[in-house]
Amino acid sequence: MWKQHTDLAVEAKELWQQSASEQTKLEGVQARSGSREGFEVDTVQVLDERGEQALDKPVGTYITITLDGLKQREEDAFGRAARAIAQELKGLLGGLPADAPVLVAGLGNRAITPDAIGPLVHEYTMVTRHLVEQVPEHFGAFRPVASLSAGVLGTTGVESGSLIRAVCDEIKPACVIAVDALASRSLHRVCRTVQLADTGIVPGSGVGNHRKVLNKETLGIPVIAVGVPTVVDGATLAMDLLGQEELPKLAQGVENLMVTPRDIDAQVADLSKVIGFGIDLALHEGLSVEDVELFLS
Repeated sequence: MWKQHTDLAVEAKELWQQSASEQTKLEGVQARSGSREGFEVDTVQVLDERGEQALDKPVGTYITITLDGLKQREEDAFGRAARAIAQELKGLLGGLPADAPVLVAGLGNRAITPDAIGPLVHEYTMVTRHLVEQVPEHFGAFRPVASLSAGVLGTTGVESGSLIRAVCDEIKPACVIAVDALASRSLHRVCRTVQLADTGIVPGSGVGNHRKVLNKETLGIPVIAVGVPTVVDGATLAMDLLGQEELPKLAQGVENLMVTPRDIDAQVADLSKVIGFGIDLALHEGLSVEDVELFLS
């Protein structure tokens, strides 16, 4: 039977609940809701194989932040969103020492706007590894951070996963933060949510071009995934709007169609900046949004 496609764990949980009876308990999964800096935060923890099978997601923690208000330019929405991402990201980084080196990897194709989140976040990453090594008297208090825009196989001739592994072998980071575009099952969450996960990432999954997985098993170090849904699969959208019974009539025409908002350029630009700033605040203790702005300028 055809299944709706989503990269978001919170949506996978919702789909399971819709398909199950009210009396059925979702075994192997814990979920909770809260808020951070005025934004809704939903956390889904996949605990074991039962949870993996139910949600089709690896064991781990998935945090979804809904950034309502960012698009409407509410007061201090940018700063609050960046701080919310930073605080949740710090939780996933756990007890990573303040001086432990980190690699930020931006995945995706800069030439395709819905897939450009990773490369654009790369531009907002505070790159400090060389400064900490070469000018320690001024930058010794910063975490050594390197950043890489990995590109895609079609433009580089190299799998992004292979490139990231090679860089990790060279600079020996303690952790990788991988940023990529995702797919949602609902237009309501497209460009409005950010998912953080400690389970790694499959490059290209958001645009239906799955590559080799990047996780602790393949790289030997923790991989934190940061993703933004920028597209909805056409068949998934049709089913969500019209219902399961109408799908067979439409599936042939929409099976290879990806839907994205018409103002995707502006939304991707805004989200890339807020994610980049959030990562910077999480990796460098004691900085403010204004400090990051000054450093990047």
